[in-house]
Amino acid sequence: MTEDEFRALYRHLRSCAAWAAGDRGALTALTPARVAAAAREVRTGRTVTLAAPVETRPGPDNPEPARHRMIGQPGEDTSDGLQFATDSFAMNVHGDADSHIDALCHVIYDGTLHGGAAASSVTADGATALSIEAARDGILGRGVLLDIPRLRGVPWLEPGDHVTADDLTAAEAAQHVRVAEGDLLFVRVGHRRRRTELGAWHAAHERAGLHPSALEFLAERRVAVLGGDGNNDTAPSSSEGVDFPVHVLAIHAMGVHLLDYLQFEDLVPICEAEGRWSFLCVVAPLRLADATGSPVNPIAVL
Repeated sequence: MTEDEFRALYRHLRSCAAWAAGDRGALTALTPARVAAAAREVRTGRTVTLAAPVETRPGPDNPEPARHRMIGQPGEDTSDGLQFATDSFAMNVHGDADSHIDALCHVIYDGTLHGGAAASSVTADGATALSIEAARDGILGRGVLLDIPRLRGVPWLEPGDHVTADDLTAAEAAQHVRVAEGDLLFVRVGHRRRRTELGAWHAAHERAGLHPSALEFLAERRVAVLGGDGNNDTAPSSSEGVDFPVHVLAIHAMGVHLLDYLQFEDLVPICEAEGRWSFLCVVAPLRLADATGSPVNPIAVL
C-alpha cells in the first residue's frame, strides 16, 4: 500500500467513524442496552481469561520485562503474630509480550491525537486527554472471536502474513457468527501458539496481523474494540511510510481501543465444543488517570 493509498484509506475511515469522535471513541457504541444484550450471551457461567501471564524474564520479544520484586517476606521475621507478604511491580505497558490495552492517546499521527486533540496534551507527567481513564467504568460487551488459522487449516499464521477483510467475512461464515455494532472483535492469528511451540522471536520485526484494508470491515460493522493475540499490526508493515498502520487507522482515525498480545488458546477449545464464538466479555483496565494504556486481563463469560 503506497503512502497515498494509506492516506486515502485513513480519510475514508475517519469519515466513517465520525460518530466515534468523542473522548470515549468507539466505546460510545457500548450503550446500556447493548451491555444488557451481551449479558444474555451467558449460558453456562464459565469464565475464561484472554490474557497471557505477565513475564518477568527477558526474551527476544521482551527485552524490558516486567519487574516483580518482593519487599517483605514472612520468612524473614520469625516473630509471632500478624505478618504480611508484600511486593512491588513495574512494567513497560506497550511491549511485545504482555497483554495490554492501548488508550486513544497512544497514537500521534501528523501532530495530533484521535479527534484532532493536540499532541502536546501528552506530557512527561502523563496524558491530559484521551487517557485510559476513559475506560474507568470498564468495557463490557458482546465478544466475538474470529479464528483465522482455523479458517485456513493451519496452526498459526506465519510472521508477515496478513488477515484481510475477506478472511474476516469467511471466518464469520465458517463459525456461524456475525460481528455487529458495538461488538468487541477478537482476531486470532495464532501468535501465542507459535510462540509456545517454537519459542519467542523478534516480534517487533516479524509478526502476523491485520492488513490495513481489513479496517474497512470494522468501520462497516462499527466495532467498539479490537483485540488480537499479536500486535494487531503486521510486521514488516505493508504501508509505505507508516510502521503501524492498523494502530493509526483503529486508534487515531476510528477511536477504537486496541488490545494487544492477548491469548485465545484457552477459549478456542471451549468455543469449538459449545459450537459458538460469541460471549460476554469484561475488560477492566487499571485506573491510571493519565496513562497511555494499561495491563489488562479480559474475561470471556460463556
